[in-house]
Amino acid sequence: MLKSIFDDSGDAVLDGIDFDIEKGSTHYYGVLAKTLNELGTSYGRKVHLSAAPQCPYPDTRLDRALHTNIFDYVWIQFYNNRCEFNAQNPEEFKKAWTKWTSNISATKFFDGLPASHTAATSGFVHSRTLVSHVLPFVKSTRNFGGVMLWDRFHDIQSGYSRRIKHML
Repeated sequence: MLKSIFDDSGDAVLDGIDFDIEKGSTHYYGVLAKTLNELGTSYGRKVHLSAAPQCPYPDTRLDRALHTNIFDYVWIQFYNNRCEFNAQNPEEFKKAWTKWTSNISATKFFDGLPASHTAATSGFVHSRTLVSHVLPFVKSTRNFGGVMLWDRFHDIQSGYSRRIKHML
């Protein structure tokens, strides 16, 4: 099965996998990541691996996989969690961001945020606050990749990405 995903004879060829794991076992995601990476290499292809862990470090489900150090992109979900950005106490967010970017090896890290108040239960950061307080901090990380917004529907409705694009 896994070998067939690299076969060019189909309509689409797999070039990446996003690990957004919120339930299930914690034991085999690292093995799966390594296997996908090795299979891609054996077929002369790059398989891009990304992950969307919850912001409390370490993410219970993805910790083993992320410590394989083969992930290209990590979009940390800074919403619906205690380490989301809070203007009254920005230190919790900063500690969480620093812990992630210091302990996990990835090509790029993204700050995952809801695109509107209604996109998530909590964690929405007004675009002015993002530009003035959050981005100056996260952009100082050498492998900062950008902002990952949840979700496209709410982004279209709110226009959030249009308001922050000039700062990225």
